[in-house]
Amino acid sequence: MPDAGGEPDRRTPGRPVDDLIQPFQLESGDDGEAKLSGRLARLGDAVDDLLNRHDYPEPVAELLGEALALGATLAGALKFDGIFTLQIQGDGPVSLLLADVQTKDGAERYVVRGYAKYDDEALAKHDPEESLLGEGYLALTVDQGKHTDRYQGMVEIVGNNLAECAQHYFRQSQQMDAAITLSAGRTGPDGAWRAGAIMVQRIADDPNIQLPSDDGDDTWRRVMMLMATGTETEMLDPALTAERYLFRLFHEEGVRVTDPRPVARGCRCSSDRVFNVLVQLPREDLHDLAVDGNLEVTCEFCSEIYSFTPEAVEARAAETAAEAANEQVPNPVIESPESPAR
Repeated sequence: MPDAGGEPDRRTPGRPVDDLIQPFQLESGDDGEAKLSGRLARLGDAVDDLLNRHDYPEPVAELLGEALALGATLAGALKFDGIFTLQIQGDGPVSLLLADVQTKDGAERYVVRGYAKYDDEALAKHDPEESLLGEGYLALTVDQGKHTDRYQGMVEIVGNNLAECAQHYFRQSQQMDAAITLSAGRTGPDGAWRAGAIMVQRIADDPNIQLPSDDGDDTWRRVMMLMATGTETEMLDPALTAERYLFRLFHEEGVRVTDPRPVARGCRCSSDRVFNVLVQLPREDLHDLAVDGNLEVTCEFCSEIYSFTPEAVEARAAETAAEAANEQVPNPVIESPESPAR
């Protein structure tokens, strides 16, 4: 664990160096001030694999990369076991951003997926100084399964970028100060995609205590200034580990890290799931959707293509209907000879 004695080694044996969520704590601050905790997400192969499965224009891919890093960071800050979803819908050139993070092995690791919807014509006319998202809303959802209530928080899009929009969410929906920095880009003109995010939160020991405004908290303001010294090059540098980058930013604040959680790209689509969706469609729709005698469905998350024939889907639909009809037929009541006449 690094301390103020010097910058930690470039590699720490036994720890992942990429595709991770790195929790950390800042020990600075006077007694009575809120504690500062944070998460750093570093995505390498996970985001590169995901973005290369789509033919997104560079600005759209960059925005989705930021959304994936943000989603991983937010999910890593929550105590849950299930699916966390970050969704942004607006009227700008990018009408939808979706980042989906699923926990695995009791929230010991995370699997990310995501996609974006955009308008080519609107994107070509877009002013680079304006947000790609336009006006709309940001929603965060936590789904822990059918036996628990699903949580959702929603706020309007505020700010010129995704980080400002997320910070507004915490102020508006959670009444909590949170500082967020996002980066996404290639390692060169045609290099691999990478993405990163840092979030620092102020947390009071007593949830009933009203935290002071950031204007009255010297430690918070100092940490915000230190975060601003980080560069996109450092955030996306594959040779700069999460620990080392955090130490560069916050060594004077007594930064402490705990074990990171690994992140990987994945998708929950499958041939059976797609097939079961098609079975629910009317027969005439199946033939209208067929091309050259085949039904092809492309997953928006991973671009996997699933192909079926309308006949196979119809046959399965008939089997499903027959099974449902058999389940609805009541068992006959057989009266014994001793039963009284009715």
